[in-house]
Amino acid sequence: MSRILLCADLDRTLIPNGDAPESAGARALFRQLACKAEVRLVYVSGRDRSLIEQAIKEFDLPVPDDVIADVGATIYDIKKGEWTRLQAWDDEIAPDWGNLAPADLQAGLTGLNALQLQEPEKQGRFKLSYYTPVTWNKPSARAAVETRLQALGLKANLIWSMDDARGVGLLDILPASANKRHAIEFLAARFGFARRDMLFAGDSGNDLDVLTSPIPSVLVANASDDVRRDALAFDGDLYLAQGGYLGMNGNYSAGILEGLVHYHPRYDRWLREQL
Repeated sequence: MSRILLCADLDRTLIPNGDAPESAGARALFRQLACKAEVRLVYVSGRDRSLIEQAIKEFDLPVPDDVIADVGATIYDIKKGEWTRLQAWDDEIAPDWGNLAPADLQAGLTGLNALQLQEPEKQGRFKLSYYTPVTWNKPSARAAVETRLQALGLKANLIWSMDDARGVGLLDILPASANKRHAIEFLAARFGFARRDMLFAGDSGNDLDVLTSPIPSVLVANASDDVRRDALAFDGDLYLAQGGYLGMNGNYSAGILEGLVHYHPRYDRWLREQL
């Protein structure tokens, strides 16, 4: 059986920490899937390493083979429980910021009152993160940040998303080449996966660069209407989980399994045999 690069966002995609209910047994079935030899599991998250490790323990998630953390700013290889930061990825994205550090970017953004710096543990070598008002994501607001960053002579990727639980916007500033899609494609090339053997699952605004791309993707059923609308506005290779598969509701891991069978029907028989 051919291999598959299975990439999943965490919060409200694999982790059932949204308002929608989780189908009983769906996460356990996902864990069984992740144990299959032909599956290379990648977590793709805005969380940093410590929060990802916390989530793996708290939600009894399978330990992945690789982690794309910090919204794409960091990649780790994991072997026998040892996390190794992938220097090749750092080298790939570093030129966009030249010799500048996040503190230099922060200084350049001083005076933009809508931006509130996030906690130190949410910052990274190639990631500067702010809280914003929920109404911040408008062209004029983005333009103000982009103008300041361009004055510093760097190339940046601005990713805005929502923390629905806290009712606040999240702005991550990364090197222009640091994003979830590029990171997934980087790992696919590194390990020899063709596009047809890739699958991404997501739910939120910071997943849109993958959901709207040619990478086969599934949007779990618990995604918001706004994300669903934005994802469908592009001609990506996207499947919308509907629920009903194996009697599950399509939320969280149930949606991932539903999308897997849509793109790779060979897994249907195996999944049914596990029930």
